[in-house]
Amino acid sequence: MMQKNPALQLFNDLWSDINEPNFIWQVLALIGCLVVAYVIAHWWRSRHTEGAGRLSDAGSRLVFPLTGMILVGAARLALKPFFHVNLLKLALPLLGSMALVRSVIFVLRQAFPRATWLTAWERIIAAVVWSWLALYITDLAPYVVDALEQVDFAIGKQRVDLWMILHGLITVFLTVVLALWVAGIIEARLMRIDTLDSSLRIVGIRVAKALLTVLAIVSSLSLVGIDMTALSVFTGALGVGLGFGLQKIASNYVSGFIILLDRSIRIGNIIQVGSEGGQVTQITTRYTVLKHPGGTEFIVPNETLIGSVVQNQTYSDSSLRLTTTVGVAYDSDIELAMRLMVDAASAQARVQSEPPPKVFLTQFADSSINLELGFWIQDPEGGKGNVVSDINLAIWKSFRAHGVEIPFPQRDVRIVNEKTAA
Repeated sequence: MMQKNPALQLFNDLWSDINEPNFIWQVLALIGCLVVAYVIAHWWRSRHTEGAGRLSDAGSRLVFPLTGMILVGAARLALKPFFHVNLLKLALPLLGSMALVRSVIFVLRQAFPRATWLTAWERIIAAVVWSWLALYITDLAPYVVDALEQVDFAIGKQRVDLWMILHGLITVFLTVVLALWVAGIIEARLMRIDTLDSSLRIVGIRVAKALLTVLAIVSSLSLVGIDMTALSVFTGALGVGLGFGLQKIASNYVSGFIILLDRSIRIGNIIQVGSEGGQVTQITTRYTVLKHPGGTEFIVPNETLIGSVVQNQTYSDSSLRLTTTVGVAYDSDIELAMRLMVDAASAQARVQSEPPPKVFLTQFADSSINLELGFWIQDPEGGKGNVVSDINLAIWKSFRAHGVEIPFPQRDVRIVNEKTAA
């Protein structure tokens, strides 16, 4: 007797159920399960708004298919002793595949929030899942797996086949995506810890991502059946090659972790490295970004910051001393000029009252007496040139109002006429 085609077995069973009077109960049970699952999903979304958290967002997307699977599975067990339940049997993998597609897309969007390629990948992932579901429902999946296993080849002492490669790629993809999602949860929790230094938070995030990614790849390859010891020689040779060819890059990465760990340079510091200086806006594992008050951004390799002298103006304290020098005429009231300069600085909101502004007589120049005004600000990230300019303008106005002269260089030229002998 010829065996029935497994691809048509389920459809033949469904067609037989349709011709039976009890099929209406399967339809009503399925509709009832889906309606209850929809009501529960709507209630969940009303209690957990979008954006409230990663777990809440995941629940909003998965509550309908998961609840539907539970209800349909319970209905199948309850109705199976009385009549055929092939319609409910078909509904279970359909709901499961919906949950799988939604969960994979959700994890991808959480791991790569700014990725524009996810729209195309969403269709590809859905097509792969639904195609495999079709093979599973029609009982053709074992035949496809057997056909892929027939194509094998050797890599060293390890024999691999097409099914192992395909299975490995899918497993690595899913485990890496899951690892990145877990790393994203760790990142969100670390960023909410205000008592932890920002540099240590960045180190923790990057170490967590690296460790989870490596662990995901190694564990997924082991699950597929690939012997990791066979890759030890290859990875050793690759490590030696990278050590010689990427010395500078490796040095920058190591230097980046040192900077983040010892916290000698933090985000927001005002630093000077050689001729480049500015506010630290970003510290990566390879380079540090300095933003000049004029808007120019300098990308400084981390190795440079480790191997050279760095002037950190806000290392232990964000307070910064600024100065401006003004020359007054010799016949001016010096004490009045010094008092007016202090008042001009004290009137600025950004100038600290402690320590107070102070004026020093620094030089008796050719045409003027030079006075240096020193004052402190608490927010150097707000700019230095603007506050100095405001104080200079206030000094100019105050000097003009009180008759204090700011002289310009003058030279006396004498012409000596020699008398010629008669």
